[in-house]
Amino acid sequence: MSDFIVNIVHRPEMVPEYAEKVTGHGKEEDIGRKALLTESLDIFKFQQEMAHKYNLKTTIQMTYAALFNEEAVEIAKEHHEKYGDEISLSLLGLPCTEFREKYKTKDFCIWMFSIEDKKSIVNDVFEKFYEKFGFYPESTGSYYMDADLINYIKERYPSVKCAVATCWEEGPKAYHTCNNSWYTFMDGGPWNPWIPSKQNTHAPAESREEDSGIVAIPHLSRDLLACYDGNGSNFGTHPQNVLRGMIYDTQTWEYPYLYNLIDQYRDLEKYNNGYAYNMMFVGPGWLNKMGRWESPYELLAKSYEDGMAYYGSLKKDGRLIDMTMTEFADYYREKKTYTEPECALWRDILYGSDKQLFWYADPYMRACVNMDQGGAIVDLRPYVAKLEWKVGIGTEHITDASYPFLIQEKYRAGYFTHYAGEGTIRSGKIRYQGEEVDLCLCRTKAHFSKEGKTRILTLDPVDIVFDGLTVTLQSVISFEEGSAQIQTERRILNMSSPGAEIEIDEYMVACYGTTEYSEDMNGILLSCRKKDQAETLTYEYKCRELALEEAEEVSAVIPAIKTKVSLWAGTQAKGYAREGYAFSPMFTLGCTRRLKEKEAFTTWLRLERAD
Repeated sequence: MSDFIVNIVHRPEMVPEYAEKVTGHGKEEDIGRKALLTESLDIFKFQQEMAHKYNLKTTIQMTYAALFNEEAVEIAKEHHEKYGDEISLSLLGLPCTEFREKYKTKDFCIWMFSIEDKKSIVNDVFEKFYEKFGFYPESTGSYYMDADLINYIKERYPSVKCAVATCWEEGPKAYHTCNNSWYTFMDGGPWNPWIPSKQNTHAPAESREEDSGIVAIPHLSRDLLACYDGNGSNFGTHPQNVLRGMIYDTQTWEYPYLYNLIDQYRDLEKYNNGYAYNMMFVGPGWLNKMGRWESPYELLAKSYEDGMAYYGSLKKDGRLIDMTMTEFADYYREKKTYTEPECALWRDILYGSDKQLFWYADPYMRACVNMDQGGAIVDLRPYVAKLEWKVGIGTEHITDASYPFLIQEKYRAGYFTHYAGEGTIRSGKIRYQGEEVDLCLCRTKAHFSKEGKTRILTLDPVDIVFDGLTVTLQSVISFEEGSAQIQTERRILNMSSPGAEIEIDEYMVACYGTTEYSEDMNGILLSCRKKDQAETLTYEYKCRELALEEAEEVSAVIPAIKTKVSLWAGTQAKGYAREGYAFSPMFTLGCTRRLKEKEAFTTWLRLERAD
């Protein structure tokens, strides 16, 4: 029996994002404008009405501004009693007259304040909530909540069990599509619920000792392919995301993509032991009476009701369980273990291609495998380092909360580079008599299976054609739970000339960073090791290379992100490590071996924390 859980989160955001400028019709800014407050509350009432019409319970995340509105408070109390809705507390919606008078700022993102202000704001908001309701909330949230913020909330207000804690892939892509004006970055986190570590919100806890004490859920359920390739704000199970992406029929006002996206989330139970999750987190600014995203209010309202109707139909048919955030937190802790990964074999449902991505996240890594590039790893985040990445005013990372990558094809070119040099990728090259083919050029499909605690991707075989030789090769990529490593096996199924011999080069091109811009690579230690023998070099942009026959390990230690990454083979192989140069500021690790028909070559990519 499988479970499909949905969290529907509403917030009576009395000063909705963007809405003051629209409602004010060009008047001088006034966030206490009565028309703004009235419209916002009306929209919240509409959202609640639609959820209840289709027999769905919600989590009402009261904003700070809403706590000063008696009608909003009374609605929350009434709906809690009548429908079982949870009364929660949001750290979004801070701006209001009272807040600005005290903090003298227009900042509104809680994680971007100084740590002193974060604590003060939390105290103000939580105590105001208690004043209005007589209890402290069991759930909270924001677009992002950094580890220091979560740890403080859990220490001061231990009732909190659940929080909206990150917005998936909300980084440079979102920044660029907001006209370079959205100065907040939070790439690199999980796309589905997780238990954040005390050290870093993005990195899941490995054990009870690392457990921050809350279950985190994402801000919106995104399309794990369209969002990765483009702007995530256009691709999510928030109906107004779909309208913003213009993914609907302008004549009929129908949007099958929205339902297909929800269904693909339902499908994830195949890869996660019978459990699937979806969330919709909608503030009132999206349903402005003046319209949004070139859409009239009537379409905004229709899309919202249609979304609720679809969830309601799934519930009526016994295919959906609606929970409050706190109910879900209890469910999640009973259902999942610390080291159990989240997996998603995701297919294109928008553009009509055959593209597949496989996403994997556990306490040690987040990885993405791209079947359009022969099973290459195109995104890799070393959660094993559990980086203490302080965010906000007074820290080194005022606006950038992203978890650093080792591989990221969108920000560091991937296989398909514009000019000289290399982009970040983990792939393999096949060589025969002076010819070379990279598996990134060999499109394929993957099939998921599970053996014990190992998740396995078996890729369809591909034919690699050389002058005088055709090689049929199959890749099998395995993720062993708790191992912090990825196993790649290349099987030579057939050769048109059975006596021929080819060379396989299993390689990884990597660097580190959170944006498109290169970081300082000086000081990275590259090495090749065999028993007591070691060849090492320290990165200085000099294009040097190390090589060692029968190497047991080739590795790189990146001090800036406290990470060691290594490649090793279970059989005799030549290992090499190569530094890049200023125009191509990467490093490369690789293992090569010669193979004949029916033979296989297995390598492992391993991640470790390096202090």
